[in-house]
Amino acid sequence: MIHSFENSSPHIHDTAFIAKNATVIGDVHIDEQSSVWFQTVIRGDVAPTRIGKRVNIQDLSMIHQSPNLPVTIEDDVTVGHQVTIHAATIRHHALIGMGAIILDGAEIGEHAFIGAGSLVPPGKKIPPRTLALGRPAKVVRELTDKDYAEMERIRQTYVTRATYYRTETDL
Repeated sequence: MIHSFENSSPHIHDTAFIAKNATVIGDVHIDEQSSVWFQTVIRGDVAPTRIGKRVNIQDLSMIHQSPNLPVTIEDDVTVGHQVTIHAATIRHHALIGMGAIILDGAEIGEHAFIGAGSLVPPGKKIPPRTLALGRPAKVVRELTDKDYAEMERIRQTYVTRATYYRTETDL
């Protein structure tokens, strides 16, 4: 469901896929070939949310903001199932693992990988090209070429699936 809030309506690129039971509200911009999967909620009723190109936000995720703290998700990002992103910045080519929580003012560096179930506390900055795990998340190592290849495989799978789902009228 796509909803306006006050004077703001979502802007969704024609090539994006939004599942029919996903909810997108207010000041939200979703760029080309991005996808918002089943039962995800993206609320742009407090501050803006900007989602770049070829981003996939997987099932049951939630994105929201705090006053004067928008959400920015740059191009080619994967957001796993049941992720919460609240008033944070996710740089391009990052991967946020299933069930992770990213809190106010946190910044995930480009090509960074946040492990499943991790908690990135308010204001924490995860450096580019690193793997961070735990509650709270801590950098455990630099990423390898194998890691990058797997992150790209996952992202490309979602771009391809979104193209299929976008053409199916019953979804």
